[in-house]
Amino acid sequence: MTGHTTALGKPTALINARILDPATSADLLGGLLITNGEITAVGVDVRSNNVPDGAEVIDCNGYCLAPGLIDMEASLGEPGGDHKETIASGTLAAAVGGVTTVISTPDTKPVIDDIALVQFVERQAAQKGHVRVRPMAAITKGLAGTEMAELGLLAEAGAVAFTDGPNTIADAGLFRRALSYATTFDLLICHHAQDAGLAGAGCMNEGEMATRLGLAGIPNAAETIIVERDLALVELVGGRYHAAGISTAESVAAIRRAKDKGLNVSCAAAPQNFALNELEVGDYRTFAKLLPPLRAEKDRLAIIEALADGTIDTITSCHRPEDQESKRRPFAQAAYGSVGLETLLPISLDLFHNAQMSLLQVLEKMTVAPARILDLPAGTLAIGAPADLCLFDAGVAWKIDAELLHSKAKNSAFDGRPVQGRTVKTFVGGELVYDRDAA
Repeated sequence: MTGHTTALGKPTALINARILDPATSADLLGGLLITNGEITAVGVDVRSNNVPDGAEVIDCNGYCLAPGLIDMEASLGEPGGDHKETIASGTLAAAVGGVTTVISTPDTKPVIDDIALVQFVERQAAQKGHVRVRPMAAITKGLAGTEMAELGLLAEAGAVAFTDGPNTIADAGLFRRALSYATTFDLLICHHAQDAGLAGAGCMNEGEMATRLGLAGIPNAAETIIVERDLALVELVGGRYHAAGISTAESVAAIRRAKDKGLNVSCAAAPQNFALNELEVGDYRTFAKLLPPLRAEKDRLAIIEALADGTIDTITSCHRPEDQESKRRPFAQAAYGSVGLETLLPISLDLFHNAQMSLLQVLEKMTVAPARILDLPAGTLAIGAPADLCLFDAGVAWKIDAELLHSKAKNSAFDGRPVQGRTVKTFVGGELVYDRDAA
């Protein structure tokens, strides 16, 4: 990984920090000691007069120190989309956002559907990445939804989960086989839910707003029907299933029922679906053309409630960079997507500042919860864990300016939005990979 490196073997003590570890519900004033890239001490006893000789001491000024964020879904461009994002630019944006592990999507050109391409992503990330990158691979060859990829071999090569990216597998028989096969190897299947027939030519949420703007709408049922189908198949054959980016009150209800039955299911929501609603499209603003689409206010509130009560397990950026040519078009023809790695933390902190969730609850959705779902050795401040850390100022006010974001593409749905909370420093394996004071 690139970035400033602390000397191997020389301990680093982070003192005077608000220690936040959702894995243990710890919230205390103290410090943390890093030795050889691992956490070797944490708590009230780590302070300036109680650190090893020769240790580098960093005063955290009372800022929040939490496990580095884990983003379960981000498009990093490579291979084939280098004009929109690269592993170097995307992981720099991640580091600036306090994200220390990025789970990359396979919707590249060519698609990540064979061993060599999984290895390519890992190699590029090792050479050029500022943070950790763990690739997902395709469920179906070429994301075509017709033939299953070699899931077992891809997992052996390093794929941490399987998804067809923004595509939905329409063939229920094929999806059943994928779930059944994945169960044999205990693999995680992640799926975006949108019935193509119901969505049709829709480009925003179906409703009064779409009618007023003269735009074709995507009904809530387009998502919920697929979520319900997938959950029925999980009940039939088993498997580990993750609904990626749900956006409707009906989908929340379906996931809640599945969890009540004891099914091994999880789900994510993206910041845009709990921070924004369909009114953002008001002036045909293509930065607000997203997948899943921005929904009605009742759906936005349902997503917040489901995050607070634990029905929704994780918050994911749904980072989808698009170049100006793809976005500066009539709304119906513009590409879907928003960059989100750098804004994941501040937008999510709105849930805390609005008193909808506690700070530990918000952080859990981006640390220990995704680590548990993906079975990664991350997301915690436990002794012996990798020193992947996010130091952030929870209260600082600033305004998001898309042009100043570090992603190669600048298509942010949150451009111009006032927020509170910003990363101060990011560490990966004990290395300081981002320092706002030095930026």
